[in-house]
Amino acid sequence: MSTSRREFIGLALAASLGVSCRRESSNAPTPTAKKRILILGGTGFLGPKTVEVALARGHDVTIFNRGKREKFLPFPYRNVLHLYGNRDPLLPADDERGPDKELLHPDAKAKGLEQLQGKTWDAVIDNSGYYPRMVKASAELLAPAASQYIFISSISAYANNKTVGADETAPLATIADPTVETMGASFENYGALKALCEKAAEAAFPGRAAIVRPGYIVGPGDPSDRFTYWPVRASRGGEMLAPGSPGDPVEWIDVRDLAAWLVKLVEEMQRGT
Repeated sequence: MSTSRREFIGLALAASLGVSCRRESSNAPTPTAKKRILILGGTGFLGPKTVEVALARGHDVTIFNRGKREKFLPFPYRNVLHLYGNRDPLLPADDERGPDKELLHPDAKAKGLEQLQGKTWDAVIDNSGYYPRMVKASAELLAPAASQYIFISSISAYANNKTVGADETAPLATIADPTVETMGASFENYGALKALCEKAAEAAFPGRAAIVRPGYIVGPGDPSDRFTYWPVRASRGGEMLAPGSPGDPVEWIDVRDLAAWLVKLVEEMQRGT
């Protein structure tokens, strides 16, 4: 959905008054062929919505993560195979860097990607890849085990967004040190690292990768408060300071629509960017 900042604020105000922003329908027909889908992640913002759609459409779902988030928010789907490990093949799930290892799921004992070995899927949806070394490791391991690898990148992967109407062929961001594994003080490395992750996925799955570059993802479960701030603020009334100018284009997608579209990409075995 693309609109202007003025319209965006208007929609936020409408939402604060109880009017729902329009979103595309995800009520597509049930597919004829059941797919086995692996989601690398699956318990954050986009992941649970993708799991929900996939299960509703009759697919088999496996998720892979450290098991940490479930300590705070129990995973609601029981008919899902849950594998544990770490995106970093050098680390076990129960020995992640930092002081919070006690927050991990008690079953999360596997090292690195080892629980992914010896299994097969029709498609992989990678929505938790941020560093190219780790995406390379998972994509190369899964290349013989799956027919399709969908990598969730970002609109930030582009070198800039100054050209109105630019498409997927626009130049990508670059970084001086491609081995860096920190986002930087101002998250300045995020886009270029996502672009490198894309290349790692495509290299491991030549002709079998799908690269998705969302912009502003909004909807239920959004932990960022980037969208929900506006209807809450608008409901307070009074003069409101808003960024940019009223004519600036903005674009967003409801997380439920994106999830349904990702499952559609699996069903149709779509490739490309």
